[in-house]
This record gives sequence, C-alpha cells and structure tokens, in this order.
Amino acid sequence: MTKYFSETPNPPYYIVAFSSRRTGGDNGYAEMAKAMEELALQQPGCLGAESARGYDGFGITNSF
Repeated sequence: MTKYFSETPNPPYYIVAFSSRRTGGDNGYAEMAKAMEELALQQPGCLGAESARGYDGFGITNSF
C-alpha cells in the first residue's frame, strides 16, 4: 500500500509539479518559494501543497 504525504480525495484531480536544484547561497530563493506557495494555495480548488528536498539540493514541490 502506498503512503501519501497529503490527504486528498479520490482522483481525478491534477497536480502542478515544480522541481529545482539549489546552488550555493540563497539568492532570494526562500522569499520566492514562500510567495509561490502562497499563490498556489490561493487557487480555486487547491487541495494543498507538499515539498521535499534532498541533501544534493534537488527538490520537488507538488500542488494538488
């Protein structure tokens, strides 16, 4: 059985996926990431968002 991070209704629904690889220094990333999440959560029908980032700097964010 698959364990999901978010509690979502039964499909169908859509996700928007964003992936990135961090480099040295913040360069405004944290501020922009926060703004993008806030905008995603304001969209009609948005069920939520979740993010993960590995030690190598690769990350992904999904909004449902």
